[in-house]
Amino acid sequence: MVYDRNQSDEPCFVISIAARMVGLHAQTLRYYERVGLIWPSRSNGRQRLYSVADIERLRRIKTFTEDMGVNLAGAEVALKLMARIEELEQEVKRLSATVEELQQRPGAPSADMRRNQA
Repeated sequence: MVYDRNQSDEPCFVISIAARMVGLHAQTLRYYERVGLIWPSRSNGRQRLYSVADIERLRRIKTFTEDMGVNLAGAEVALKLMARIEELEQEVKRLSATVEELQQRPGAPSADMRRNQA
C-alpha cells in the first residue's frame, strides 16, 4: 500500500485497531511506547492515535522480534540504522542532482574530458 508522506503521518487509528492491524496486544503497544520505540499522537482526550507510518514501524518491530529473533534493543538499533540509510540515500540523490546540474552549465567539462583528466 502506497501513501503520500503527509497522509502516512496523519494519526487515525485508536490503539485497539492498531493492535489488531499489527497482530499485537494493545498492552504491547503501550509497552513499546513506554520504552520509546513508538510515539503515537494523542487526541484532546489523551487517547493514543496511530498513523499509517506508526503501523509500518510496529510491523517492522514485530518482524525483527518475532521473525528474526532480535530483542527490542536490537530492533531499536536496526530501526535507527534503517532511518540513517534513508537519510543517506536522500543525500546521495540531492548530491547527484547537484552534480548533474553543474554538468549541464555552459562551459562545464564534458564527460570525455573528465575521463581523460583522470
